[in-house]
Amino acid sequence: MNEPSQDVKSWLLQTDEEFHRLTDQHHALEDRLHQLTEKHYLSDSELVEEVTIKKRKLLIKDRMESILRHHDDQYHAQPH
Repeated sequence: MNEPSQDVKSWLLQTDEEFHRLTDQHHALEDRLHQLTEKHYLSDSELVEEVTIKKRKLLIKDRMESILRHHDDQYHAQPH
């Protein structure tokens, strides 16, 4: 299947509240994960946090991809 177009992503960021919120959450988790990976040593709680963040990021990304596919399919189904 083709990658959803950048136009669809841009449009969703402006018009779809859930997609925008998920994008913000994904970026915030990415920032936190970056902070953790810069440390030389992680405590036990930080190790758990790192795993949890990675799982949450995957869930968010899956939901975003689902939204993108849905809208991209609709866009390509419309006559131009």
